[in-house]
Amino acid sequence: MSENEQHSSDQQEEVTRRDFVVTTATVVGCVAGAAAAIPFISSLSPDAGVLAVGSTEVDLSNIKEGETITVMWRGTPVFVRHRTKEEIAEAQKVDLKNLPDPQTDSDRVKKGREQWLIAAGVCTHLGCVPLGNKGDYNGWFCPCHGSHYDTSARIRKGPAPKNLPVPPYEFLDDKTIKIG
Repeated sequence: MSENEQHSSDQQEEVTRRDFVVTTATVVGCVAGAAAAIPFISSLSPDAGVLAVGSTEVDLSNIKEGETITVMWRGTPVFVRHRTKEEIAEAQKVDLKNLPDPQTDSDRVKKGREQWLIAAGVCTHLGCVPLGNKGDYNGWFCPCHGSHYDTSARIRKGPAPKNLPVPPYEFLDDKTIKIG
């Protein structure tokens, strides 16, 4: 074998080794990048705790007339109020012209189940949690800044701009609701 042939053979071998090293480094880099990306991408998904409370079932059978309970749904307090006939009548006769955020009582409850009011328990002013069975309208009162809500969770007085929101909910039967 001549010196030129030997040199050419060495160059081919050198190129082959170089290609192998570059290819191997590229593959290792891609695998390492994917291994690092998987936990990052997984961290963007909601955790099991949040997914588990995507909906909440509430047993209504132990809530006495005139009583309010607070349950958690997606990290937010939700008021479940068993309204009396008097509270329903009072809420239905309110003149909408007197409300900062006009909404009828019937728009805030399910037809045929007007005794149950379901409302998110977060003041629409600055996100405080109002106190139940308090205030000038015997609904909710936010002591932080003085917002008063009636028994239909509508803002009646104070700095809050909107009514307490009604979350999506449905009756599963006469004594159980599913929020969310």
